[in-house]
Amino acid sequence: MGVIVNLDVMMAKRKISLNELSQRVDITQANLSILKTGKAKAIRFSTLNALCKELDCQPGDILEFRED
Repeated sequence: MGVIVNLDVMMAKRKISLNELSQRVDITQANLSILKTGKAKAIRFSTLNALCKELDCQPGDILEFRED
């Protein structure tokens, strides 16, 4: 499995839409959607920092590692 992205879970907990979050962190909806669905191959620390700041969470709340 590898790294699992739990961005959708955090967004639901904070009751924030994809559109609203993309505007707040200045990321396109398309790129945020790619990240949210786990299809992204990488994430910049600046993006992760912005997401954590807006969602008031830790990086481990968004990213998780699971072995196969």
